[in-house]
Amino acid sequence: MSDKNPFGIAITPGKLRAKPKDSSPKTVAKTDEAAEKHGFVDRTPKKKRGRKPSPRTGQVHAKVMPDVARDIAAEARFRGVQQGVVIEEAWALYKAAQDD
Repeated sequence: MSDKNPFGIAITPGKLRAKPKDSSPKTVAKTDEAAEKHGFVDRTPKKKRGRKPSPRTGQVHAKVMPDVARDIAAEARFRGVQQGVVIEEAWALYKAAQDD
């Protein structure tokens, strides 16, 4: 303390030093065990949250003329499938024609 200010704290760089924490697995396990006894629980997520990945991960955002887009949408609605299914089938037909 300084004599000028009885409530002041003398902060000098020489007296404040960081002390490294012991982060060995044994110490961490001991700390976790003590924390659990006092009601602290691990709050890190146990598994990956969110939507499950789709098997169809390759998304194609094709820009087509409006009349083609309407035709694809109408065909998909008529057949009760997604537009991507119509495009996949059209691609399969194209590939089959290329192989012939």
